Amino acid sequence: MDRELDLCRRRAAELGAVAVAVELSDPSSTRSAMESAIGSLGGVDVLVNNAGILRMAPLLDITVDDWDDTFDINVRAMLLTMQVAATAMIEQGTGGSVVNMASMGGKVGSPQQAHYAASKAAVIGLTRVAAMELGEHGIRVNCICPGYVLTEMGAATRTPEQVAEWSALSPLGRCAEPNDVAAMAVFLASDDASYCTGEAMNVTGGMVMH
Repeated sequence: MDRELDLCRRRAAELGAVAVAVELSDPSSTRSAMESAIGSLGGVDVLVNNAGILRMAPLLDITVDDWDDTFDINVRAMLLTMQVAATAMIEQGTGGSVVNMASMGGKVGSPQQAHYAASKAAVIGLTRVAAMELGEHGIRVNCICPGYVLTEMGAATRTPEQVAEWSALSPLGRCAEPNDVAAMAVFLASDDASYCTGEAMNVTGGMVMH
């Protein structure tokens, strides 16, 4: 659930979906929101963990609070949502798919993002172990590692010069659009990816190739 609750509710109404408010830094809120969403939908086949925060700071200036906040949202909340969703999937007996949002930062890192990079590396590790443990129940677990994505969230802070610099890092000569990442999530959630699990799929335009 995004902080733009009214916007999410309007979009959910347009799609015939359900919007549920949640405070991901609160374990109880995270679990209850998941249970409420699953109950409203009558079950769960796909979970996409797409929430995350990024705070910039040099390594020597990262505070304990910023470190904890980053891991609470980027990793711990993901563990809790997976626990609730996977339990429901197992009870249904129909398998399912989990797609976690990591980042190319979890593979290569970037200055002033040590806490963010560490959290996204943790997402990759969490995804792999979840895939190992849940595969016997027909549940696939994968993660996506996007590169630079031109989201609305960062539009007010990035400059044309930054976009040009980032674009130059890709053999394709551009940054990603949100739909590039969404398309990967749809693929991983679908039967077309029925033999993909434990993967950390790059959507970086060739900025990262491992």
